[in-house]
Amino acid sequence: MKKPLEGILVIDFSQYLSGPSASLRLADLGARVIKVEKPVSGDMGRQLYCSNVIMNGESSMFHAINRNKQSYVADMKSAQEREKVYRLIAKADVLLHNFRPGVADKLGIDFDTIQSINSSIVYAELTGYGKEGVWKNKPGLDLLLQSVSGLTQLNGNDGAGPVPIGLAVIDILSGAHLAQGILACLYRKLTTGKGGKVEVSMLESALEYQFESVTCFFRDGGQPTERPKTNSAHAYLGAPYGVYKTKNGNIALAMGSIPFIGELLGCLELLNYPEVDSWFSQRDEIKGILANHLKTKDTKEWLAVLEPADIWCAEIMDWKTLFDKEAFKILEMVQKVQMSDGYGYETTRCPIQINGAWLKSEKGSPILGEHTEKINTEFA
Repeated sequence: MKKPLEGILVIDFSQYLSGPSASLRLADLGARVIKVEKPVSGDMGRQLYCSNVIMNGESSMFHAINRNKQSYVADMKSAQEREKVYRLIAKADVLLHNFRPGVADKLGIDFDTIQSINSSIVYAELTGYGKEGVWKNKPGLDLLLQSVSGLTQLNGNDGAGPVPIGLAVIDILSGAHLAQGILACLYRKLTTGKGGKVEVSMLESALEYQFESVTCFFRDGGQPTERPKTNSAHAYLGAPYGVYKTKNGNIALAMGSIPFIGELLGCLELLNYPEVDSWFSQRDEIKGILANHLKTKDTKEWLAVLEPADIWCAEIMDWKTLFDKEAFKILEMVQKVQMSDGYGYETTRCPIQINGAWLKSEKGSPILGEHTEKINTEFA
């Protein structure tokens, strides 16, 4: 299958996680991504460990986020090497970076310079906090963005203190937003010949991620966010929304009529809450009753009652449990990739399906500078 972005050339200066997650999505969609890295150390993400798992001498995170790309080494402080990079840019469709404000200017890849080399290019940049204001030079680290954006105040139970999400969720979200903007400008470039400038900040992505709760905050007159005291899964939703212990595990319950759920589960106390408003105003009380009742039977027993009645619920699984399920296996979500030196590893595939086909690639992450010579010859 020919992929949608085949023939599109992306020059990627981004590092760490946010920018590379955007270029990974473009690569999976068929674009050729040339990753420009500095000599010796390369992308700093090569040595940024999210665990103590080392893969082929480098960070597991780097291998997961930079598969299906080419590596080109250049010292952008050298005028001679910069000219070689400019030759690549002259033929590129997209350039992206995630440097702090001012760094792109020092490296000679600021928007005006790139426009003078390739006027129709799609120029994409991702920052932590935008390019203006007193926060512009703060480090764009995921945990810091979760912290300042209010996101950590939505997770966990009331009184538990700030609780961050245990993934680099803002990195991935901002990368997704950058990819969306790039795709929109690529469409314009291919239909009108005009490129464009795409700008995304991690702070704006973090805030947009919370659009539902932020809207409630303003509609509620700016009242402080109050998380449920127990079994919390959402700061604003009423009972039964949350996570509960069972006799042998845990179960998640979404929205549903409290009296109806009470009848299904044989929990007669829940029949005392027929008014929808009470499911919000008395949610801690209701959740306490429900939590005590759900501990009396196994997860499968409760699911056997709730699921046929169309109550939205799920067993809470770890990865091992999930990966053994037929429902997971049929998705073929795990793919095997291989580096040019023969090192192979398993990772996730792109979640997008086009014309009935999954977007897969057997190419692992590139060795630092692996494609420099070949690319120089090609673009000479």
